Amino acid sequence: MGNVLGKQLQTFNWRRILWRYLLIGLVMAALIVLNVCFPDRALASLDDDRYDGNIFALYAGNGAIVPPKVSLAQSLKQKKPTLLFFYVDDSRDCKESSFVISQLQAPYGRVANFVPVMADAIPLKEAFGANEPGYYFQGSVPQTLLLDEEGKVQFNQTGALKYETVDDVFRKIFDLLPREESQELLRRPVNELNVELVPAE
Repeated sequence: MGNVLGKQLQTFNWRRILWRYLLIGLVMAALIVLNVCFPDRALASLDDDRYDGNIFALYAGNGAIVPPKVSLAQSLKQKKPTLLFFYVDDSRDCKESSFVISQLQAPYGRVANFVPVMADAIPLKEAFGANEPGYYFQGSVPQTLLLDEEGKVQFNQTGALKYETVDDVFRKIFDLLPREESQELLRRPVNELNVELVPAE
């Protein structure tokens, strides 16, 4: 009787192993066929609310902006202007605003701190201090705030963001010439997502 039971167990185990390898082989074959038939199709898209990865690395070409070099509390202690940007990686509007934030970092990144904050990472608390991002978050993304060196809010906007709008506030904070009196810059496409500002000819 023990001999018959042993043979049944061996047969059962071999069938299970055979089915497992067959299933793995079919999945691998399907992936290879998909890769061969659709080799140039990327799943990342600027036009949807899907998660594609970090929006600053994918769409803004600036993976160095996250994680931020300083926290909001550290930035306020340094008494530097702070651009606070609330975002999520699976929002079309946040994807589009990410390259505006990256463009702003080019001229102002050495004199101001840029603090992008993943809105999903804000802890649930009853109250926040003025040195915590949750104090400023209004519940919608993208939300962009610009605090001056004293920590006073100079700009607070939820939704789509234009470079010129935030640049005007930076100019006011740093006492720079208004846009109308300075050299005109034109947008020149770098690729399908990003543009650069170049002097007008």
